[in-house]
Amino acid sequence: MAEFGKLLIGIGVLIVIAGAVLMLAGRANLPIGRLPGDIAWRGKHTAFYFPLTTSIVLSIVLSLVLYLISRFSR
Repeated sequence: MAEFGKLLIGIGVLIVIAGAVLMLAGRANLPIGRLPGDIAWRGKHTAFYFPLTTSIVLSIVLSLVLYLISRFSR
């Protein structure tokens, strides 16, 4: 159970760090969520938004971060 507790604490710390980074990115006027390639459609009574490019960029960044963490934790 101790290992599971450590895992949950680690996941919580990562979520807090990700939240802080997103807050800082919002204040720095970075175009996260408004990149070219993000799909936005507005109808008369509906709106659809899918951040395709933002998802790809965040996936690459998170993959690199997790790779570096696993590489240096050995």
